[in-house]
Amino acid sequence: MLEIATYALYLSISLAVTIWVGTTLFRNGRIFLVDAFSGNGQMADSVNQLLRIGFYLLNIGFIGLFLNTGDTPDTAGQMIKQLSWQLGVVMLVIGVVHLFNMRNISGMRSRALNRPQPVTGPVAPTVSPAPQPWPGQSH
Repeated sequence: MLEIATYALYLSISLAVTIWVGTTLFRNGRIFLVDAFSGNGQMADSVNQLLRIGFYLLNIGFIGLFLNTGDTPDTAGQMIKQLSWQLGVVMLVIGVVHLFNMRNISGMRSRALNRPQPVTGPVAPTVSPAPQPWPGQSH
């Protein structure tokens, strides 16, 4: 009976945390993506949605694979110990995935900031100075 309770608690807590983090990142990450894509909101929204789907697939897949780790708990203490181990690893994986995403977004932003910006509005004509003779050369 403790085994089923452990599975149920592990799945409900880890899935709830994954969904909460994914939703929070999706909602608050848009501004970073808009900046990284030089104000292109449509591109930012599309990438944000793709990042959210990837985040969920990766983390929920890991949660499923990590479900059957550890021994079958015989006592409540063993159940708590196993749950803390499993949930701790899930939290670390979620954190690593988040840091990986932020590193990539930061890289996109840096590339966008280093990209030459298009000139807007009329461009003033430039006047070239008259050519000067080389030293020692007469005109």
